[in-house]
Formats: sequence, structure tokens, C-alpha cells
Amino acid sequence: MTLSKLTIAAARDALRKGDMTATDLTEACLKEAGDAKALNAFVHDTPEQAREQAKAADARLARGDAPAMCGIPLGIKDLFCTKSVGSQAASNILSGFRPEYESTVTQNLWDAGAVMLGKLNMDEFAMGSSNETSAYGNVVNPWRRAGDDTPLTPGGSSGGSSAAVAADLCLAATGTDTGGSIRQPAAFTGIVGLKPTYGRCSRWGVVAFASSLDQAGPMTKTVRDAAIMLEAMAGYDPKDSTSAEIPVPDFEAMLTGDIRGSKIGIPREYRMDGMPGEIETLWARGAEMLRDAGAEIVDISLPHTKYALPAYYVIAPAEASSNLARYDGVRYGHRAKLAQGDGIVQMYEKTRAEGFGPEVQRRVMIGTYVLSAGFYDAYYNRARKVRALIKKDFDDVFATGVDAILTPATPSAAFGLGEMAEADPVQMYLNDVFTVTVNLAGLPGISVPAGQDDRGLPLGLQLIGRPWEEGALLNTADVLERAAGFVSKPGKWW
Repeated sequence: MTLSKLTIAAARDALRKGDMTATDLTEACLKEAGDAKALNAFVHDTPEQAREQAKAADARLARGDAPAMCGIPLGIKDLFCTKSVGSQAASNILSGFRPEYESTVTQNLWDAGAVMLGKLNMDEFAMGSSNETSAYGNVVNPWRRAGDDTPLTPGGSSGGSSAAVAADLCLAATGTDTGGSIRQPAAFTGIVGLKPTYGRCSRWGVVAFASSLDQAGPMTKTVRDAAIMLEAMAGYDPKDSTSAEIPVPDFEAMLTGDIRGSKIGIPREYRMDGMPGEIETLWARGAEMLRDAGAEIVDISLPHTKYALPAYYVIAPAEASSNLARYDGVRYGHRAKLAQGDGIVQMYEKTRAEGFGPEVQRRVMIGTYVLSAGFYDAYYNRARKVRALIKKDFDDVFATGVDAILTPATPSAAFGLGEMAEADPVQMYLNDVFTVTVNLAGLPGISVPAGQDDRGLPLGLQLIGRPWEEGALLNTADVLERAAGFVSKPGKWW
């Protein structure tokens, strides 16, 4: 078996037994990543750093005091600042930027002994659902439709992370989720993607898109791996004012496999017009699996769901327009060449026109519009009120004793690259229809691979949990994962 195909749990056990070394595992992953250029998942390779970290991990393993993540090779989404390594957020405006500091999440992982293979491709500034807005070019999904070579999207914005994990280029990867950017790509590639409660993982050193929505999380091959990796990533950080001072439990120890007596809600508002029959069938099957495991399935109502997408696409661009104002060509990153007589205004305009891609420009303009004097109340304030109502919907449901909510993860399987790019942008935004509510309410959500469509592509189910109860959510997800028995892998064509 190729070592890179191992799960985190299996690799940890093998490393501790001495069946292999972290150096062996790292070299196997570096080779797989080097042979998979056709996927365009890795964009900044760090082989020397990986080998040094693997050597240090082997020394730690030999001493017998190694944490679970010690020696585990990871890919890091290009949104996380990594010291002295290119961190561009897949944007030309940050071309050449190498931070002199490490994000808190990646620092936590290195402190736990993990190994960085390199940085992973993504949608520019995490704005996209298909990984087609990247300055590095498109990521290609390792999965193909049966009998069809059309290149497919790996989802977005964490498309490089999902493709790398699904293709076994690394054992796991970091992702970020602002409106579904961990869960949607995980569903499109047949892996597990966990978006923790807002404030569980520090945002310090993660390039900001929409600060009240962004949250880092693990993208892994199994639910158990997500539990192991989240424990290493999470924790209070005084450098992030939104970080919660709440202890991080041993999430893996909470995977008891027993959900008898749990109450699982099925929201009637998630039954969308035009939903493919295979998604509807998978959802019903998922509910049946949880019922068979001893859970009680109840119908619930989340009445403000229909307003979630419009509210999200006001709030997120508004926060983006504020966050992206710092990219001005003055201190770091790209600066446009100026003509004689150009002043600072021309420098700002030319730098941003050259540095930001079309989707980022679109969202910045929407955000600036909804925050402008005449429209602030009509759009932004109204969206904030809707957000409060969406959060209250979830609070009311959880107050009735519901432990988790089961929904589809995406409205379809992975679509072809280019199939939606030319369409109305709203069609692309509709990919987030099942995921954005979770970010607006700050809740934990996880996508679990649960089946395949009639063309052999993976489909995911989403579980939404109570705030700060990732352990219980992971336990329910673990039961669903085992009942679904999804073990398919993409056929290797790259």
C-alpha cells in the first residue's frame, strides 16, 4: 500500500509502533504530490521544510512523547500565512508576499509535530465555489464521471485542499469556510470536511475574507481523522479577539459510536424546488441510517432559511470590501507601474485593477455599494437583522432537544470546469444554498461522503451541531460514515 493512502489514525499508530518513520511517510507524499501536477493542487512546494520537520518528528517519536499529529504530512491552504513561504491567497495582488510570521492554526500544527508539504490552491481570497478564480489557474477534481474525461471542479474555495486529500497527495489539509468552502469541496471529492464553531480555531494569520463568517477547519479522509486534527488546530488565542476561551476536549475520545436517544432534525425548508432525485434519496437514506443506529428523527422548521443566501451575499461582500481595502500597492504585494504625473489615487486604482480578479472585483463593488450612505440601512442593516433571525431559528430548534440537523451538503455532484463560469454568477452562488446558514449562525457543520450519483461521482450529507459541541457532532458523523460505508476512491488518471 502506498503510504500516502493512510489515514491520520492509521499513520499515527504505525509511526508509534515503529513500522515506518515520518521521513518515509513524508517522502511518499512528496513523490505523490510531485507526480500530480495535472491536478494543480499544490502551488508552493516546501520539500526541504517538510524533510526537516519529518526528521524532528522522528526524533520526538523516538523519545516516546509524540502527540497524535506528530509526523503527519499536511497540505496548507494558501490563505494561511506561513513564515517565509509564499502566502498569496491565490491572488496576483499578493504576488511575492512571504510573511515574517506564522498563523496560529499552522503554528499549533507544527507544535504538534505535523509536517508541511506545501501550500494548496484555492479560489482567490476564498471567493468562489469552483476553484476557477485562482491566480494559479483551476484545480482539477481527481474524480471523473463514468465514461467521460471532462475535467470537473473540486469545489471551492478550498479546492486544492479537497483535491489533494482525495487524490492521496497528503494525509489531510487545512481549509477555511466562510459560506461552505470546506464542506462543499469535501462533498464534491468524497472526503470529510469540518467547519468548527465560530471562534473555535484562531483566525490570526489567516487572510481575511469576511471576518464574522470565516473559520478554519480540517479536511480529512475520515471523521476520526477530523477529530484528531481539530484538537491540534483549535484553542484559545489572545491575538484573535473572536477566539473563544473554551477548553479543547479530546474529540477522538468522544467517538463512542453510540447515538441512541439522540434527536436528529430534518428541516423542511431544505427541500428545494428542482433538487435532483439522487440528493433527495441520499438524504432520506441518511436519515434511515441514523434511525437504525437508535436516533430519533424529527421534522423541524427553520423558517428564515430562504433569506440566508441573499443575507450572506450582502454581509460577506460588505466585510470583504472593508478587509480588502488594505491591498493598496504601498506596503507589500503587487504595485502597478505608474505613468508620469500619476498620484496615489491612480496607484490605488491601477494596482487593484491589475491585482484583483473579476470575482473579487465584483464582490468588492457589491460590498462597497451596500455599505454606501444611501443603501446601508436598506441592505446591510437589513441583512444583519435577517442573520439574527436565522441564528434564532437554530437556537429555537436546539432548545427543543434536537442534537443535530441532517441536510444535503450540496445541491448536485461536482460539475464540469467552465460549465458555470459563463453563466449568471447567481447560479454559482446557489451552490452554497445548504451551507451558508451554518456560517451566519456561527455553528459547527460537517460534510460526510455518503454515496455516489449515477455517473459515479461522490455525494455528501451535512450534519449541523450545537455550538461548541463538535465532539457530539463528530460522534454522529462517525456513525453516519460507518453506516454509509463509502470507501470509493477516484481512478488514477493524473
